[in-house]
Amino acid sequence: MSQTLIRRLVNQAYSRNIFIYNQSLLSSNEQILPSYIGLRNTSFFNKLPAEDIWRGVTAVSNAGKKRGRGKGSGKKVAKDLNKGQSIGFGKCGRIWPGLNSPIIRGNELISQQKLNENLDRENGILKLRDSMGSFKLMKLNPIDRGWSGSKMPGRSIGPPDPVGDEEFVSFDTRVLENKIVFIMKGNMGRKRRYSVLSVTGNGNGLAGFATAKAPEVRTALRKSKNRAGQKLINISLCENRTIFHDFRTDFGKTKIFCFQKPDGYGLVCHRAIQTICKVIGIKDLYAKIEGSTNIQNIAKAFFIGLMTQRSYQHIANETNSNIVQQQNTRNRFIDVKGMPCLNSTPTHNTQEIDYMHFTLGNQIVLQRKATVPFYVNSKGHDLHQFKKERFRNQVNVRLHKLVTVYD
Repeated sequence: MSQTLIRRLVNQAYSRNIFIYNQSLLSSNEQILPSYIGLRNTSFFNKLPAEDIWRGVTAVSNAGKKRGRGKGSGKKVAKDLNKGQSIGFGKCGRIWPGLNSPIIRGNELISQQKLNENLDRENGILKLRDSMGSFKLMKLNPIDRGWSGSKMPGRSIGPPDPVGDEEFVSFDTRVLENKIVFIMKGNMGRKRRYSVLSVTGNGNGLAGFATAKAPEVRTALRKSKNRAGQKLINISLCENRTIFHDFRTDFGKTKIFCFQKPDGYGLVCHRAIQTICKVIGIKDLYAKIEGSTNIQNIAKAFFIGLMTQRSYQHIANETNSNIVQQQNTRNRFIDVKGMPCLNSTPTHNTQEIDYMHFTLGNQIVLQRKATVPFYVNSKGHDLHQFKKERFRNQVNVRLHKLVTVYD
């Protein structure tokens, strides 16, 4: 028997679901008796529902969930191919008696027949299916956005929950940190939880912060918010807008230098300190961080520094010196902030007391020297300096004119 005939018989056998076990029969002159094998009518695709099949394709196994894999798998929704479909109405719509239409309608027996083609219905189903497959992020109001778009740090989560009849009126809570932490359990292995650090305040010197952990994000946010409302701290503000004096504070490897600024300066500092200042009510501040920028260390160090502030009168009594401030915005006008009490014993101290070193704890900020521009000592720069020379004493002239007005 030729090879061509053998190949043709094998192809016919496979096309008719026939499997030949003894290939030696093909080389003999005997009649070929194909043996039939029963086909399996059930499989993975018709034993499980569609939801389980889609979950097997898009989701992560239980072992992967314990190890923190597939964090973004739940964002994209799988397409539901049955959405908008009805039995008997597909691309080639037909009437099937007993399935999508009655067998007898009145005295007439319904027979199978083809329906007219409906393109609008098919296009509507495709449009509905495509809209389900696309995932769109929830749009946020620009005021409600956090530090990085729609992420939680920096966003407002409202006031703490009321305790009995007491409500937290005019309070606002901001998230400072939202992260995933793991803990090892003997029977469960690696267990994932969410850790949330939030700060709450009324914008008038009353604020608190707290950290909470929970298996779910919403639970951790709520616990942290309510715990922060139970740990409120009263912070004194100078002129209801800034700190009393410059101070240095630290926690762990984090060092913060805070400086008092005039009205209208704003908040020039780390974003975590900015958020804390907004809920407290501080409007003008400059802060410089040295060392670690861990969010929890920054929050703890800043609150420690605010609680260790001293009023002008307290500093005057402690140093037995007058506390005065030279205001550059008012032509260097001298303003007396504090005077020692009359019953305090006077001490003749000839040493000049540096107010900044006293409040900063004899610490200074590490500042780099400014680089000299390339145009210094050039011909154009010398000409500019020569023209500017006649306005050199302008501040003193202006102050002299203001004084002579009241003569």
